[in-house]
Amino acid sequence: MKKQTRRAFVRNTALLSAGAMIIPGFISCNSNKKPTPKKPNGKVKVAVIGVGGRGMANWTHCLKENIVAFCDADAKRAEKAYEKFPNIKRYTDFRVMFDEMHQDIDAVVISTPDHTHFPATMAAMQLGIHVYVEKPLAHNIWQLRTLRKAAKYYGVVTQMGNQGHATNAIRDIKEWYDAGALGEVREILAWFPGPHFNPKGYFCKPDAYPPSGEKAPDFVDWNSWLGPAADRPFSKYYLPRFWRSWFDFGTGMLGDWGCHTLDAPFFSLDLGMPNKVECIQRTPENTQFLPDSSILKFHFPARGNKPAATLTWHDGGIKPENRPEWGMNSLPSGGMIMVGDKRTLQTGPRPNNNPHIIMPEEEWKKFKANPPKQTIRRIPEENPVKEWLDAIKGTGPIPGSNFEYSTRLTEMILCGVLAQRFNTTIEYDEKSMKITNHPELNSYIKEPVREGWSYGENLWG
Repeated sequence: MKKQTRRAFVRNTALLSAGAMIIPGFISCNSNKKPTPKKPNGKVKVAVIGVGGRGMANWTHCLKENIVAFCDADAKRAEKAYEKFPNIKRYTDFRVMFDEMHQDIDAVVISTPDHTHFPATMAAMQLGIHVYVEKPLAHNIWQLRTLRKAAKYYGVVTQMGNQGHATNAIRDIKEWYDAGALGEVREILAWFPGPHFNPKGYFCKPDAYPPSGEKAPDFVDWNSWLGPAADRPFSKYYLPRFWRSWFDFGTGMLGDWGCHTLDAPFFSLDLGMPNKVECIQRTPENTQFLPDSSILKFHFPARGNKPAATLTWHDGGIKPENRPEWGMNSLPSGGMIMVGDKRTLQTGPRPNNNPHIIMPEEEWKKFKANPPKQTIRRIPEENPVKEWLDAIKGTGPIPGSNFEYSTRLTEMILCGVLAQRFNTTIEYDEKSMKITNHPELNSYIKEPVREGWSYGENLWG
């Protein structure tokens, strides 16, 4: 393979049609070529896309393997890693990295902003590279369905990084429910205190909507950072962390934390997809930017012998109304409650944050001393990255938050994000993958992409 400069690479890809992104020299990312999943010989050769922030929290669990490449469109965000590992190859465009190094990469950890999860993940899978992807898994529902198809087709090991799903706690919760400890659950309540708007935090309000444009700093490859999103000027109100606030790049508080807080009920109750999501409250009204606070109500039809259920999500400091039978003076700042007709279960914002059945203390001690039989395999270290690496090496089971599961969890959450974004009620037909009462919103089920960033179309042929 002939080496080429990044400038030449970007120029060449810009000449391609919007329907197919060609990585020069070896593969069309919309071809039907099916590679063999990579089998590591010794240590897993890991590439990292998104090096700072959550990326660092993820790839530091790979240090016993062989990290072969770093890729980040924001060199300042990645500078701590670059200083610590000066000899690891660096890229700003993952397409160039895969073009030059695909033969030397077994697996990739992807911790970029939400809107670039999908193209990076698809590019890797189409090369037989195993993928670990931060939550939420993708930015729209079509991408999720395509990732599920791709995981089956390419046979790679997949994992979404919602850490609580690798813990014993979420397995306990499902076993408690399956054993009948809660009875039937028809109501779920969840709440989270954010967003907190702070220029030093993850959310910050801009000077305008859209924000005033400015020249991108030298340490940012703005074209690579934008990826498939529509072209626009750089803004300090996007980078390095504030992108989460913008629906074009992130998925708001619900997308950020729903994959944690709603994981236990989705897993335990086999919730599947809602057929309706109501935006009961949203302030202020802005389809570009996440709300200060909101209340959403998901409606789930009956599933087999499980009854219909509702799930109400609160954010921005709003909490459900406290109930005397819960025996609490006040609800904590964030958490989840599954209301059963026998008993009620509570967790914190993650399923492994103090999961317990609400009952008298002595009764709870007896329950814990003689819990229901374990039916779900445990992960000894309760670490999602290690769970994924062990599966790649053949020394552990298929990861629990693999794409067969995590695409569905994320799809449920993105239904809520659409209702929240447009401050409306949506009626969702899972089979046709369409919003039936607001057909104009179906353009957000599969969003348009910039030329040169289209992936996965071949799987729908």
